[in-house]
Amino acid sequence: MRIAAAVQWYAERRISQEKAAEIAGQSRAQFIDELRQRKVPAIQLDEDELDAELADD
Repeated sequence: MRIAAAVQWYAERRISQEKAAEIAGQSRAQFIDELRQRKVPAIQLDEDELDAELADD
């Protein structure tokens, strides 16, 4: 439920991606994966930046 709410709030541009990930209880990389699975446009990240974030988790 928290993840769904965070995704909706982020999609409506009511909160930042970082805040949404915090509310969802996920890392930013996990939240970006959640956005992709739900086909919600995420902020475009450089692939190297995303790979670095995934390596940190």
